[in-house]
Amino acid sequence: MADSDEARSERISEAEHAVMEALWAKSPQSAADVCEKVCRERGWSLATVKTLLGRLVQKQAIAATPDGRRFLYSPLIERADYVGGESRRLVDRLFGGKAASLVAHLAEQEALTDDDLAEIEALLKELRQ
Repeated sequence: MADSDEARSERISEAEHAVMEALWAKSPQSAADVCEKVCRERGWSLATVKTLLGRLVQKQAIAATPDGRRFLYSPLIERADYVGGESRRLVDRLFGGKAASLVAHLAEQEALTDDDLAEIEALLKELRQ
């Protein structure tokens, strides 16, 4: 991921992330469209969504395209890039940069199901080929 993308994604708050998820699922969308996806679940108003959209535009995480009297919003950051950057920062910050330490922690906390372990084993096998 480019440094500018990392700088952007670092600043995305949890609330802004909920808006990003709605836009990653489908875009472009209007503020009202995004509100339909997130407002009820979070107890937000349309004004709250518009504020968050404005912040994301300022952070260059999304684009706003005029469409008559409204704007349509689209992400400028790919979800995979954002998740990758956030994952790396989590591993760096909490586990000294060692992903194995994260997996070990999850295993010790019994947070991994048998299905999770099977998926990790399959992934590791695939990576070694």
